[in-house]
Amino acid sequence: MAWNEPGGGKDKDPWGDQGREKGPPDLDEVVRKLQDKLSRIFGGKRGGGTGGGGRAAASAGAGVIVAIVLALWGLSGFYKVQQGYRGVETQFGRYTTTTQAGLHWHLPFPIESVTKVNVEDIRDIPIGYRSGGEGGKAARRIPQEALMLTQDENIIDIQFAVQYKIKDAKDYLFNVRDPDATLQQSTESAIREVVGKSKMDFALKEGRAEIAASVKDLVQKILDSYGTGLLVSSVNMQDAQPPEQVQGAFNDAIKAEQDQDRVKKEAEAYSNDILPRARGEAARRLEAAAAYKQKVIAMAEGETSRFLQLQKEYRLAPAVTRERLYIDAMEDVLSRTSKVMVDVKGGNNLVYLPLDRLLDRRSTSADSSVVPSGGASSIQSGSQRDSQSTSQRGRTNLRERETR
Repeated sequence: MAWNEPGGGKDKDPWGDQGREKGPPDLDEVVRKLQDKLSRIFGGKRGGGTGGGGRAAASAGAGVIVAIVLALWGLSGFYKVQQGYRGVETQFGRYTTTTQAGLHWHLPFPIESVTKVNVEDIRDIPIGYRSGGEGGKAARRIPQEALMLTQDENIIDIQFAVQYKIKDAKDYLFNVRDPDATLQQSTESAIREVVGKSKMDFALKEGRAEIAASVKDLVQKILDSYGTGLLVSSVNMQDAQPPEQVQGAFNDAIKAEQDQDRVKKEAEAYSNDILPRARGEAARRLEAAAAYKQKVIAMAEGETSRFLQLQKEYRLAPAVTRERLYIDAMEDVLSRTSKVMVDVKGGNNLVYLPLDRLLDRRSTSADSSVVPSGGASSIQSGSQRDSQSTSQRGRTNLRERETR
């Protein structure tokens, strides 16, 4: 119904209360309404007064609320520790215990609190460089960390990657303010100490693994002495090279060393080829000399033995031995000549024996397939007669010389 319709009261006039003054809300009325609502919730009478039943109901309702709040507060003390984590409980900020994986309960906040620490996560800290991040960016060098002085007063640019994890959650949280920063500073200090005790060539070439192992042991000792609760898993040398300013000269030095090694290897190959040959030739000559020595000794011993035997025979029969020696000597001499001159006793003529022609005839008769038997026998008998006459004449001349 509209305000100006007949039968409408004057209380519906929107301008009827403009002249009234409105004061602030009554606080007692607000409290009374709140008590009425609580009474209705917990079974009290509506519009309850100041009697004993109303106060008892209000007290019972407040107790239930407190009980519910306490129950919720107690339930908030349950917490779950995931696998690979440790729960560190503190009471008013003071350490109490460390819990393993599973469901646990502690006095809720603000009395006790729990901090969960991942003890199986492998973390890493770069020394001398920073990762380029996403987008395939190259790693960024940090010269103040990478440049180090060696024992032989050379500067090298070296980079390390340290992997570690938490071995004691309590020490990690309470002993050191910033364990990760402590690890980085300790690693840099250990690297400088180890590199400072090594020479440049050793650090750049064959000593990389040894230096990394030494750095790992030294860093772990430092962390244990500080009680950081960290465990170093591995220390890897990412790169080691001279500073960029002298990189060209160092590359030239490396090429010269490589050329030196190549020449040495070629010389060793030549030596390995020529020395066995020389040793073999020397051994062959030594063996030949030894064989010649044995031969000469054997011939000398044979000649000596033969001479002693002839001496013995000569003492027994000098004439016969001389004749035999003469005949053997003549036979040896005449066997190497093709012409013989025979001096006939009592005459002025020399007899010439053409032995070469006789030998040629003998060889021709032996090689011919058809030769008359009479001719061959006559040649053979003639040669026999000539040889016999020659021998007889030689013996006669020998006897005549001995007689004279």
